[in-house]
Amino acid sequence: MFDRRYFRYFDWISFVLILLLLSIGLLFVFSSTYRPECPCSLLFKRQLFGALTGLAGYFLFCTVDIHTLARWGFWGFFASLGLLVYTIIGGWIGMGAQRWLSLYFFRFQPSELIKLFFPVFAATLFSELDLPKYQMARTEAPFNDFLFPLGALFVSFVLILKQPDLGTALVVLGSGMILFWFIGIGRRFFLIIGIVGLLCAPLFWKVLKPYQKQRVMVLFGYGDANKERYQVEQSKIAIGSGGAWGKGLLQGTQNKLGFLPEDHTDFIFSVVCEEIGFAGALLIIMLYLLLFSRIIWAITQIKNFFEQIIAVGLVTHIVLAVCINIGMVTGVLPVVGIPLPLLSYGSTNLWIVLASLGWLNNIMIRRFYY
Repeated sequence: MFDRRYFRYFDWISFVLILLLLSIGLLFVFSSTYRPECPCSLLFKRQLFGALTGLAGYFLFCTVDIHTLARWGFWGFFASLGLLVYTIIGGWIGMGAQRWLSLYFFRFQPSELIKLFFPVFAATLFSELDLPKYQMARTEAPFNDFLFPLGALFVSFVLILKQPDLGTALVVLGSGMILFWFIGIGRRFFLIIGIVGLLCAPLFWKVLKPYQKQRVMVLFGYGDANKERYQVEQSKIAIGSGGAWGKGLLQGTQNKLGFLPEDHTDFIFSVVCEEIGFAGALLIIMLYLLLFSRIIWAITQIKNFFEQIIAVGLVTHIVLAVCINIGMVTGVLPVVGIPLPLLSYGSTNLWIVLASLGWLNNIMIRRFYY
């Protein structure tokens, strides 16, 4: 496994980009949790531990045989559904949501596992079907072949939504739909889904919880700046006050004085903008763009469509999370509680993102072996 070809074809460019983003994330988790009386906070120590163990997971998923990972992932998806059911029944409750399983030393969020395992579940199902699209003929696949994976995706979405975790549920649903589009589901399906979605919009609105409705209304300018709009307004103040070059590391007033809620988790991008300004924010966005461009380019070079399906599914949930997080902290999208991959505090999300990227690098390496 560790022959010369492995080290030769290892994608060092994407790995360096991952390390840069991970280092920036650690730096700003340190900054957002820094206090003079306790410079190195417990949260930073936990994030550092999460980063180190996450890199170990990265190399594990990068070195294990792809077909072995596929077998683990296929059955891991069903195990993840079981964990989601158990979480709803007896999970740990925090901040009004029942999303975590308490494992003594830390809390784990099972919904993150769906992001990692659903792509290989779908790829395994479709790898056994002789569809024209598998030969890259770009023709529509029979809709009946999508019924079971669509049902599995819908069950995952509902179970995550039940926790409630609207943000993760939307990422799972969105990445699943993009994956089905890539495989070859017909355009008619998306047209029907769009029409049904518009007709059922009033019903969906009634299903939303009060705080979720408030977040949507805030997007359209409603709500009190000191109540419903507070989080978004403080985020905008932090971003705007950073200017071109920022106030300097550890000098951000919005997070240091406690005005910005969730500054080390979902709103860490606001801390970045306040302390290193527009230039720093642009640097982070450019690093993400370079990473995603590198991965997408590599996916186009993969000849095995089974591996292409897995790769598309693994990168899609990360791309969506980046877009949604930056959109919500800037007020372009509703606040839905999505962490910024590789930057935000949170071990579970960090582990899943690094495992996904390690798996992607594994696929990128193996494309030279065939």
